[in-house]
Amino acid sequence: MTRILTALASLLCLGLAAFGISAASPLALFDAIGPRDPGGRLAAKDQAFGDGSRRRLDVYVPVTAAENAPVLVFFYGGSWQSGSKDDYAFVGHALAAQGFVTVLPDYRLYPEAPFPGFLEDGAAALAWVRDNIAGYGGDPRRIVLAGHSAGAYNALMLGLDPRYVTAAGVDPKVIKAVAGLSGPYDFLPLDQDTTVKVFGQAADLAATQPGSFVGPLSPPAFLATGDGDTVVKPRHTASLAAKLRAEHVPVQERIYPGLDHKDTLLALSVTFRSKAPELAEMASFLMRQSSGRSQYTMRR
Repeated sequence: MTRILTALASLLCLGLAAFGISAASPLALFDAIGPRDPGGRLAAKDQAFGDGSRRRLDVYVPVTAAENAPVLVFFYGGSWQSGSKDDYAFVGHALAAQGFVTVLPDYRLYPEAPFPGFLEDGAAALAWVRDNIAGYGGDPRRIVLAGHSAGAYNALMLGLDPRYVTAAGVDPKVIKAVAGLSGPYDFLPLDQDTTVKVFGQAADLAATQPGSFVGPLSPPAFLATGDGDTVVKPRHTASLAAKLRAEHVPVQERIYPGLDHKDTLLALSVTFRSKAPELAEMASFLMRQSSGRSQYTMRR
């Protein structure tokens, strides 16, 4: 039965779009039928962190309850134009099973919210975490951020440029580490239709790039990609990792052989976890880093 399920899931995911897809997508079907990590459970659904249907989040917790657990906020991808937290329950279960109180927020999308609207929504979700996560066993002083593809960009920007979380009333020092899976971090000049639409109206294009804000007190980073990724090429990961290392920021950079863009997301699932040790390596890094860092810097 497991082999049949895996084969079916593989077929379903062949059509997975590069940056994320709609609720009627193969990813939604994969999330619905695939096995879940038994060590995590859904604790709260559709909690509002602002006005509108796109400002809602879900909370997953470890089955074995622990007080003051580290909190992981995961942002999904979708070219900043599509995606739904409802398609990522497998990620919530997987990360909660690793010991994190896990938050999956939705956020407004283009054209409603070009840059920096989706970052402002991510910061608002962090404000909700600060105010509410202790009720789910999480420690609001120990937050780590992670994401895939466009969501990886969101996570890295919120961690590296403290202006958004500060504006939301959150102390940037609570962000202990960040993790990006197949993220676009270095895309100037804007020469793709997606980035032109989403970022083209920014007054300062340099301020759209995570690397512009790297400094010696930036949060430690786990950066991973696949060597077969032709959607967001591995150079993005290598470029940001190099900038962080130049400032002596702890970085774990992983380029997994044989993985493409969608694989670095699917490798978090029970079905495709054998593709790479990504989940274990990312969780280990974030867990180790979740109790450090007492200062931050903003660098341009």
